[in-house]
Amino acid sequence: MNLQELQTRSGNQCELCGTTSGLKVYEVSAAPKSIRDAEIYCCEKCIAQIDKKADLEQAHWQELLGTAMWSEVPAVQVVAWRMLNRFRNESWASDDIDMMYLDEEHMSWAKASGDHENDATVDLHRDCNGAPLQAGDSVVLIKSLDVKGSTVNAALGTVVKNIKPDPNDTAYIEGKIEGQSIMIKTIYVKKQGAEQML
Repeated sequence: MNLQELQTRSGNQCELCGTTSGLKVYEVSAAPKSIRDAEIYCCEKCIAQIDKKADLEQAHWQELLGTAMWSEVPAVQVVAWRMLNRFRNESWASDDIDMMYLDEEHMSWAKASGDHENDATVDLHRDCNGAPLQAGDSVVLIKSLDVKGSTVNAALGTVVKNIKPDPNDTAYIEGKIEGQSIMIKTIYVKKQGAEQML
């Protein structure tokens, strides 16, 4: 389905929460080949939480999932079922799951993500205080670090700008110090500006 068709179908709003800003085409994962329309039109906030790149906000999902689960769009139903299962220990979500109906093909698509078997924890890159770290953030070293095989001075208080989270390990970020890229353990950094947010 192309962008224009999705915009028309959704009324130019997120098909999950109804917001009208930051909208993108989102491909719902693990769709079988028999499914023609595996995309939904969705906001960045919903996408980040669906993809476990942001902490789940129960207040954001509680009301909207009760509506999204009745959508006539199978891809929206599948996402609603998956997200309800992340909250399955909450009575409201458990009740909605019990009421929801998906045919065999769509249920097998919904289960392909494994959300019905996993808990809702989100494994994010976090600094020493637990603040989430994202690509492009700046951090401050809270400890002087030895950089093996290098003359780089990674001293306490050094600011590392434009970090890149290691896609394979949430315990590490990549950053440049004195022009050289190094891997840094997240427990040795504090997100710059995080103290104002706490």
